[in-house]
Amino acid sequence: MSMSLPPVERAYVREDCVREWKNGTSNFKLADPVPMLRFLYELCSTMVSGELPLQKCKAALDSVEFSDKVSDEELASSFADIVTQLSQDIRMPGEHRARLIKLAKWLVESSLVPLRLFQERCEEEFLWEAEMIKIKAQELKSKEVRVNTRLLYQQTKFNLLREESEGYAKLVTLLCRNSETSSHNAAATIGIIKSLIGHFDLDPNHVFDIVLECFELQPDSNVFLELIPIFPKSHASQILGFKFQYYQRLEVNSPVPFGLYKLTALLVKEDFIDLDSIYAHLLPKDDEAFEHYSAFSSKRLDEANKIGKINLAATGKDLMDDEKQGDVTIDLFAALDMEAEAVGERSTECENNQTLGLLTGFLAVNDWYHAICYLSVSHLYILLNIFKSVIACSGSLKKQSLLHMTLFAEHIS
Repeated sequence: MSMSLPPVERAYVREDCVREWKNGTSNFKLADPVPMLRFLYELCSTMVSGELPLQKCKAALDSVEFSDKVSDEELASSFADIVTQLSQDIRMPGEHRARLIKLAKWLVESSLVPLRLFQERCEEEFLWEAEMIKIKAQELKSKEVRVNTRLLYQQTKFNLLREESEGYAKLVTLLCRNSETSSHNAAATIGIIKSLIGHFDLDPNHVFDIVLECFELQPDSNVFLELIPIFPKSHASQILGFKFQYYQRLEVNSPVPFGLYKLTALLVKEDFIDLDSIYAHLLPKDDEAFEHYSAFSSKRLDEANKIGKINLAATGKDLMDDEKQGDVTIDLFAALDMEAEAVGERSTECENNQTLGLLTGFLAVNDWYHAICYLSVSHLYILLNIFKSVIACSGSLKKQSLLHMTLFAEHIS
């Protein structure tokens, strides 16, 4: 239950000051600087209680110097806050509330406080009593609820089956045409994209997806780096995450395109998306990767232990011995077959490993900083330890990426 505000202990608006302001002494000044907020609160309380006429407010303000430099906007905001607080005292006597309403009106009429500040901060009932709104308080409350509901809870739904394909056709044509990478051209492109969204009622998320698709196909075009900021940052990681999740489906046999890795790495490098937000969408997860690597290492170690010892120092004369030649031949072929099988298995795994693919993307865009950070949050140390044995069989990775990965593996070793 709301209680009445306690009496104000006046430290700066003293009785002698009130007497001088009432008498209209023009040369009266307070001796010491005063804190602005406290002085205004005491001044408003004095006027609401009826001890000081409203017209003497400016004289009181002219007679003081505030301890901190105060702008007109800060002064107006403080007045509005104080009046708002006083208006919430439901036990305030009727004559005091009437003076408070007159004070609020006078502050607006004297241009000390803009009407907008009172409308933003005061309750509807007080605004209606002070004639600062044209509709009744209850009607204003209902309208406020409807507006907040529409802004916060109403969802805009796009019927993709009824959207006009002409808008998307114009968008793709705009993004894929050869254009100069100038700021003027980028500004014009942004204006055209907004016009297409508004004219054809296009889904902004779908438009953002198309922009990213075109950027993936044209990674050297700097215009896209200026187009992406017009869309929400959080949507970029979600759209890219859906793209990575598509290639994780069992019915999809094709690997993730290298352009998608490069696009994601470039957006991380330019601080359009966070590394953590996109890492959550990639496979394999850390626990799964460590478990798989442990099982793979144990399997290879068991197979190696089953093979007899190989004398790598054997000479041609030793190999002429049938018994030794047979043993060595069996051991060598078994070792070579095991090595080829291991390399083949790791090649397929690296091809489908999205975390490793994103690392190649970082290296392709020369983002060594995020590449190092990426290692600290992923299981790529394991992959890099065995990467040298996979390079020869990784036909799905580009040669440039293989070179980057080789140099990177040597760099962190």
